[in-house]
Amino acid sequence: MSGYGFYRRISDAYYGHPNLSKLLFVCTVSGGGGLLAYSDSSPFRADTAFGDDIKRKKVVVLGTGWAGTSFLKSLKDPNYDVQIVSPRNYFAFTPLLPSVTNGTVEARSIVEPIRNIVRKKKFDVQFKEAECYKIDTQNKKVYCRSSQENSLGGVEEFAVDYDYLVIAMGARANTFNTPGVVEHAHFLKEIEDAQRIRRSVIDCFERASLPTMSEEERKRILHFVVVGGGPTGVEFAAELHDFVIEDLAKLYPTLKDHVKITLLEAGDHILNMFDKRITAFAEDKFQRDGIDVKTGSMVTKVTETEICTKERATGQSVSIPYGMVVWSTGIGTRPVIMDFMKQIGQGGQTNRRVLATDEWLRVEACDSIYALGDCATINQRRVMEDISAIFSKADKNNTGSLKVDDFKEVINDICERYPQVAIYLKKKQLKNFVHLLKNSHGEAELDIEKFKSALSEVDSQTKNLPATAQVAAQQGAYLADCFNRMTLCDKYPEGPLRFRGTGRHRFHPFRYKHFGQFAPLGGEQTAAQLPGDWVSIGQSTQWLWYSVYASKLVSWRTRILVISDWGRRFIFGRDSSRI
Repeated sequence: MSGYGFYRRISDAYYGHPNLSKLLFVCTVSGGGGLLAYSDSSPFRADTAFGDDIKRKKVVVLGTGWAGTSFLKSLKDPNYDVQIVSPRNYFAFTPLLPSVTNGTVEARSIVEPIRNIVRKKKFDVQFKEAECYKIDTQNKKVYCRSSQENSLGGVEEFAVDYDYLVIAMGARANTFNTPGVVEHAHFLKEIEDAQRIRRSVIDCFERASLPTMSEEERKRILHFVVVGGGPTGVEFAAELHDFVIEDLAKLYPTLKDHVKITLLEAGDHILNMFDKRITAFAEDKFQRDGIDVKTGSMVTKVTETEICTKERATGQSVSIPYGMVVWSTGIGTRPVIMDFMKQIGQGGQTNRRVLATDEWLRVEACDSIYALGDCATINQRRVMEDISAIFSKADKNNTGSLKVDDFKEVINDICERYPQVAIYLKKKQLKNFVHLLKNSHGEAELDIEKFKSALSEVDSQTKNLPATAQVAAQQGAYLADCFNRMTLCDKYPEGPLRFRGTGRHRFHPFRYKHFGQFAPLGGEQTAAQLPGDWVSIGQSTQWLWYSVYASKLVSWRTRILVISDWGRRFIFGRDSSRI
């Protein structure tokens, strides 16, 4: 980066800082990359600058999942009064929920009370165990209903005022309105879901061991069906297989030959979001382990004893007897979010499945409301919407035509504002934005029409972020960083629009950094797809999985508990008691 570009980035990131001259910057460059660190010898405090009686902004956080907890952990500015509203008074490390279903890890080991997380904050944080059922944007209130019944058998209702609202309520399981799913299937979204599944598995074995059961009924009861071939469904099927083979088969030796695990997937393959090498390995391993993988099977109905599917290849309807079914087919929208989207109206929300936000996580068409995690998606701005403004930015002399090299001054702006440009360049194996322009027309000079033609396919690379814990955690940390510096900026953290107004953005837009993903496949075998398209499969990857998950746990307490649970399982096996 040039010295001028370096200066612009620093001045933009800390625009309006009263002690900018006292900032110390250290830049280390190695192998073409750079690491920037800064230190403020005299940190700015809004309460000391404007008096102790400054009115603190009220920040209300809805939810204690990955996004909400990450936001709370990273929020450091003391100039806020924070109130948390959630029906759960704890944070749960959800990637380990499949391990809870079979006793590999205990439920208490993966939860941390939210009050423990925020109690060391240097500002007041209040928690209310309640569920938000209505958001009033006009009066800036959220209406809540207590999770506890009062002495009269009812529940308390109350309203909470806010200046800034952070919606991080997550999502619920998506049933696609399939009949019978809600009544008869198990889900795997919450701690309580994992505990219910664990009890149900043991119940199935206990019922099947009764002398009054026929052979046909035993086979039905011990048939476990998993719907959904995504990471959660695949991991649960693998964990259940290990539980049966390594532990339950020893305790119920007469039943082990009756156990069957079936995985139903509507698509052509399981783990279709992973590299094809991982998908092929997972399918081959499940076949060796005796897990029946049925692809192209769409569930049409679930009854108390049967699950009905339609086979895409033949069009036939098939009824499968089962003892327990686990539904893991994606996420759906919570009712309060659906009501909120209707309240905003069609003008503000084009995506009716989840809340649409801009690149700074602010809800479209809303003032001072931010949404992150599974309940929201970022509406990435299209290059073609701003194409004329981009061209005019580079055309300082208003000649109507530009040399390709004239775009060098706005390249950084374009690539940062529109991440689909970088994705497109990588796909086309082009070195940079200038090469894209030269490659398109082979000319040194472009007019507006040729510029549009060169970028016409770029927007096709726009992708929505996956609904994962990794995305939610990064969004929470990013938004907290914006709030930490908001008092140094204007009314909103994002500042004026770059190509429409004057000046640059106060903060850079949110950008997701993918650090890879794991797929535990049972038998101490795990597959990993890491950055750089690096694929690793085997026992060594399982130990990497142990290390990464242990490091990502929210506290030392949970780390010690989970690691001790893993050690207990290796020595004594899994606990098969119903509690």
